[in-house]
Amino acid sequence: MPAAVVPESAGRGAGALRTTATHCPYCSLQCGMAVTAGDRPATLVPLDFPTNRGGLCSKGWSSTELLDHPERLTRPLVRAVPGDRTSPLVEASWDDALDRVVEAIERTQRTHGRDAVGCFGGGSLTNEQAYQFGKFARVALRTSAIDYNGRFCMSSAAGAANRAFGLDRGMPFPLSDIAGADVVVLVGSNPADTMPPAMRWFDAGRERGAQHIVVDPRRTATARSAALHLQPLPGTDLALANGLLHLAIAEGLVDEDYVAARTTGFAEVRDGVAAYWPDRVERITGVPVEQQRRTVFALARAAKAIVLTARGAEQHRSGTDTASAWINLALALGLPGRPGSGWGTVTGQGNGQGGREHGQKADQLPGYRSLADPAARAHVAAVWGVDPADLPMPGKSAFELLDALGTDGGVRTLLVLASNVAVSAPDARRVISRLRDLDFLVVSDFFLSQTAELADVVLPSAMWAEEAGTMTNLEGRVIRRRRALDPPAGVPDDLQLLATLAGRLGAGDRFSGDPETVFQELRRASAGGAADYSGISYERIDAEDGVFWPCPAPDHPGTPWLFTERFATPDGRARFVRVEHVEAHEPTDDEYPLVLTTGRVLAQYQSGTQTRRSRSLQLIAPTPRAELHPDLARRLGIAQDDVVELATRRGRARFHAQVTDSIRPDVVFAPFHWGGGSSANALTDPALDPTSKMPAFKVCAVAVARVGGPEERISPPEQADQPQPRPHQPPASVRPRPPARSRRSTSVKSTPRFLQGVYPVTGEGLTKPGPVDPALRYTVPAGCSAQALYLRAGNSTAELVYVLLLRDGEPMRWFPIGAKADTHVPLRVVEDLPGGSVIELHAAAPEGITGELVVDLGLVEV
Repeated sequence: MPAAVVPESAGRGAGALRTTATHCPYCSLQCGMAVTAGDRPATLVPLDFPTNRGGLCSKGWSSTELLDHPERLTRPLVRAVPGDRTSPLVEASWDDALDRVVEAIERTQRTHGRDAVGCFGGGSLTNEQAYQFGKFARVALRTSAIDYNGRFCMSSAAGAANRAFGLDRGMPFPLSDIAGADVVVLVGSNPADTMPPAMRWFDAGRERGAQHIVVDPRRTATARSAALHLQPLPGTDLALANGLLHLAIAEGLVDEDYVAARTTGFAEVRDGVAAYWPDRVERITGVPVEQQRRTVFALARAAKAIVLTARGAEQHRSGTDTASAWINLALALGLPGRPGSGWGTVTGQGNGQGGREHGQKADQLPGYRSLADPAARAHVAAVWGVDPADLPMPGKSAFELLDALGTDGGVRTLLVLASNVAVSAPDARRVISRLRDLDFLVVSDFFLSQTAELADVVLPSAMWAEEAGTMTNLEGRVIRRRRALDPPAGVPDDLQLLATLAGRLGAGDRFSGDPETVFQELRRASAGGAADYSGISYERIDAEDGVFWPCPAPDHPGTPWLFTERFATPDGRARFVRVEHVEAHEPTDDEYPLVLTTGRVLAQYQSGTQTRRSRSLQLIAPTPRAELHPDLARRLGIAQDDVVELATRRGRARFHAQVTDSIRPDVVFAPFHWGGGSSANALTDPALDPTSKMPAFKVCAVAVARVGGPEERISPPEQADQPQPRPHQPPASVRPRPPARSRRSTSVKSTPRFLQGVYPVTGEGLTKPGPVDPALRYTVPAGCSAQALYLRAGNSTAELVYVLLLRDGEPMRWFPIGAKADTHVPLRVVEDLPGGSVIELHAAAPEGITGELVVDLGLVEV
């Protein structure tokens, strides 16, 4: 076995106990913990680290269970018959396994070109590993084909932040600011289940009277503790944000001084949100006007206010624009850069932030530099000691890369680190079929994941407590993952593996297996970039409980708070970006009448490769459960714990039923931590956001059927009933994306129309309605269509009065208005009105009654 693969000794004798301060391997909080190891098994206690303050969730408490799990991989696995993936995986020597990998790489590139070898990484890799993986692809392999699973998590928020602020750091302020905020709006985030230790900051805020508002189609544990829960239809968060900004403008709540001094582009956004009046937004989203108003006034009147978005808002084909809409609202209210206030996004994966900063994305170089920028290429190439011309140009994004596997022009040999795409990718059965089309698949992991089961070679890897390096948490705080114990004999970490492979490919002099050596190089490569780590050292991290980037010099204090004086744009101003609501890529219909959304549950994490092997976590969440509203369950004859089958246009999957009124009646929720017959991502829509290339995980059309009563084990769907994965179709040539206004003007251009005013009324009897005024008559122009969205009316008389809505002389709706009262009716059931239709409002009042009638009928003309 090559020497570089052998893990370095921890310098302690066998059985000598040592306690090491390190961090939890799971979410982006990176909670502090102390691991005591020597005689295995290891034990842990939480530490008073700034993000968790001595708290841990069930995943963190159980994390050491897996270090000595009986299914742990400790030796390379190869196919008994090379090239035949139907033959069993058998143990092999490192020399044999690496020989096969290098031979496959060289054969593939010789036959199909450099880009036929690809790399796929993960958001759990350390900064050093992510940096080295990007360098390995571009220097050792000289391929453009590299991306990572963070494309499925953070890319939409990153795209929105970059175009608004010129910089993407998930939270531009420390997590502790949440405790001091008077109002926090959480959009599509459920930290009570996904990162419970963070709730201590929310709890502290509520104890001092803070108001928390949660936007989520489910009444989650986070929503239940909030002052207000907005429950929109999945995929309509953009319309809601635009509607809130419309209200802020209408009510004079915009911070005009801030907008004038610190932003550009507000006039165009103001024009755009003019069409998002409250009643229309209620109709689109299902969020009542009263809740919209409460939210806007709470944000605008708070001395300190924070808006946080997460995957619920971002994992859509318009996820970047959705994040932009919430940024627009925050900018209009003057929040970003104001002490104790701002917009941020809640990063999910352990190193989801650092993992996207240093080069494992298809379009990036270290320091958040653009691979297409000549100056960036020259800087990084100088650090790497290569010619800038030898660096490849940007390659395909994650799903595009996966969808072209095994095709002409696509990747033929793939190396996967720290990712389980067979479960985590959208339209997962289609991705599995693409993995099978590969000429050669290599997976490095510490368990035999569903992706590893398909591989030609599986390489064992060290686990979190057995490796060293840095991570960057959700706040942008760079921290140290310290090695607490030795890995099993002969098992390397991914940094050492990449160094060894590079050596076998003839580039070993450019790669190191030592994390601190690699970090020193990362510092030089990132210097001057947006994510500048050049002033950060291991010693500083130890002394300061982590250092916030950007930190451009050793004497720089780091940057806990961004944008306090200027934004990272050329002129220092934030950019408003006009965005428009678009309907879901996949609308519901008679065959698929419901909306499916996916997400996490408390006791599981990501694809479940680790957590589903934890005995204690399995006791909490042993099986996948699909959430159904009681009304829906009753209509379909489904009871609690029944086995149900969810079907979409891509596949079928089975779950136990969780009947709960915490979800909308028209929505079904499924967790994505399971694979096989319970794979939620076998159902999801791979439609991509044009900016971020984020798939539409959070919304697709679905049908639900009862399969049978409660069963301990859920049998998979009948294979014959599964639709066949679609064949690969090369994407159309990529064109520059025009601004949002011109991009969507054709599909969403609409004009509001109002029939409104105060009119005298004289009653001729409730059975004798008549026209009120010629102004309350409207003809839909030829070539257009219209919809009536709401009616508001008031009655000054002392008797009941009716307002009648007519179409082409035929009554459509009657609206009773009480004596000296008013009414507000959202019109969600009025059909489309084609060109030429005549809309009128008539009134009927008791005979002899006189008074005034206030009328406001809102329509939209498309």
